Amino acid sequence: MVDKMTDAISFTSVRKTFGKVTALEAVDFVAPTGAVTVLLGPNGAGKTTTVRLTTGALIPDGGTIRVLGLSPLDDGDEIRSRVGVVPPKPAFYDQLTGWENLQFAATIFESDEVHARSAAERFGIDHALEQEVGGYSTGMRTRLALARAVIHDPEVLMLDEPTAGLDPESSRAVLELIKEIAGRGRTIVMCTHLLHEAEGVADQVVLMDNGSVRTSGKPIELATRYMTNPIVILEAEDRASLDIVKDLDGVLGTRFEDGLHVSIDATERIPDIVVELINRGVRLTRVEPLTPTLEDLYFEMQRAHRESV
Repeated sequence: MVDKMTDAISFTSVRKTFGKVTALEAVDFVAPTGAVTVLLGPNGAGKTTTVRLTTGALIPDGGTIRVLGLSPLDDGDEIRSRVGVVPPKPAFYDQLTGWENLQFAATIFESDEVHARSAAERFGIDHALEQEVGGYSTGMRTRLALARAVIHDPEVLMLDEPTAGLDPESSRAVLELIKEIAGRGRTIVMCTHLLHEAEGVADQVVLMDNGSVRTSGKPIELATRYMTNPIVILEAEDRASLDIVKDLDGVLGTRFEDGLHVSIDATERIPDIVVELINRGVRLTRVEPLTPTLEDLYFEMQRAHRESV
């Protein structure tokens, strides 16, 4: 097993081209062991290419890739035995049953039927194992792909647009299953262009666009880096008493939206603002620093990048 202090995956100056098209250009990123790393970006950003390079399905034109301390170029077979992959459009033997597909995967990964059955139960596909996969719905195929990907209990699970084409209920179920796997200490890399999918799941966000990594880090670190004007939400027994806030030091602006949203120049201002309001007789009922959503953060990072080029 890989040391918990190491990075499960690391890319250093990785390049990949397809003819005249540059898919990845000098990409640097790491996926920490035991964390959920979300590769976030629009279609064509290079996310799928990154996944395929990780498993050795593609060969880079330059740079260095390490997966579980190994090189995909030299140790591809071992990496694939320790990594599970769910592609955006999983391929199966449609004329075989779900169980026959899982048995085949178990044979490839030198697993057994007990693990295959357990994986099917975990992802709620066990009731349909005797049906031919050609009759499966999109959601059932995704669940079967997840079961197949973890049949050998991989140390790293890579999910490329895992909810593509799913209805909202199935999407939520898949995301809950991902959280369950992450809770068991496995390393997960998830590619998505859907901001709401990464919300509440990501330990680390890697923002990709046009084959490059724009920025990366923990969501809270990125919020501190890119959300230049923090917001604190205030409520009081007498809402009118909050009118004095706009004249306090460090306050840049205010607006009402489920409470008084106060834009300030630094989060360190919050204690002083609270003390000043109390001293002036304001009876506060709510003081809540606003945590930006991943959507807020995404567009702020994109704006900052456009202004820097």
